[in-house]
Amino acid sequence: DGEDELEQDDPFEGEDIDPESIQEPEASYDSSSSPSGASNAEDDWQDEHRVRKFHVNGVTVKAIAERVQYYDADGKLVTESFKDYTRKTMAKQFTSMDDFVKRWQDADKKQAIIDELAEEGIIWEALELEVGKDLDPFDMICHVVYDQPALTRKERADNVKKRNYFTKYGETAQQVLNNLLDKYADEGVQEIENIHVLKVKPFDEMGRPAEIVKKCFGGKE
Repeated sequence: DGEDELEQDDPFEGEDIDPESIQEPEASYDSSSSPSGASNAEDDWQDEHRVRKFHVNGVTVKAIAERVQYYDADGKLVTESFKDYTRKTMAKQFTSMDDFVKRWQDADKKQAIIDELAEEGIIWEALELEVGKDLDPFDMICHVVYDQPALTRKERADNVKKRNYFTKYGETAQQVLNNLLDKYADEGVQEIENIHVLKVKPFDEMGRPAEIVKKCFGGKE
């Protein structure tokens, strides 16, 4: 899928501020099925100050332009760039971009990694605001944290089609896979990880999900 072509990242600097050591009054962070993991997005805007609030592991994190603010364990207000905040959070889980890429590729469900990173402090909604909603969560991280080019879902899908990966399958299977690529480009990886996606258009016109999988691939792998 092109992910293994990303180059080795450059080590990033900066002391690690552990979000788990930060204390704030009651708050909660709800990671949903979408990458943003935040609810009532528009209600959180404070338009007069252009401040947006997120709650991560009981910590209130304010996003102001391209910076975030929170109180550290000593009660001091910390202000840092959104990129530095995200890098420090990622450094808790992954030693390098190669480490992240391997975990992502090995995961049966990408949503599991998305949810795990949300619990660790990655603010997906803020990432979407930073780089745009047309990027896959994988590419959001690679761009913001590891300084890789911002590759959109559509660009990834087009790259797969150009390489003719699906020619080894029959005509019906190729049709299904190309439709899945189109759906990925439009809506993201979470939408194509569930077999129930085969119940919606255009797949519903090809038969029941079990019939499609059996006819195309000989069963669900």
